[in-house]
Amino acid sequence: MSSLAPSTWEEYAKVLGIELQRQRIQRNLSQEALAHRAGLTCTHYQQLERGYWKPGSPANPSLKILARLAQVLDLEIGDLMPPVTSLHWPEESSFPARSSAGRPQRNG
Repeated sequence: MSSLAPSTWEEYAKVLGIELQRQRIQRNLSQEALAHRAGLTCTHYQQLERGYWKPGSPANPSLKILARLAQVLDLEIGDLMPPVTSLHWPEESSFPARSSAGRPQRNG
């Protein structure tokens, strides 16, 4: 794993993509071969390596996809993941307010 410590989700997705690419190349696999073995389309895998789905939308692979890729690469999922210590989340108003019990509060 690289020593890059991303601070935004966009950076995190890019660093994850860089690590996927590094591990793939180290094993002499093409994007197509890795994608096929992991049950992904080549296009989907390429988006993960780039770190985004489309401009302005960072990649957000599911745990299942990460597990499949790690398995093909003979790694643990954590070996692919960048550190989260420097990751900062913007204030997001789309999250529901939480009660003191940790449950979403109902409006009205």
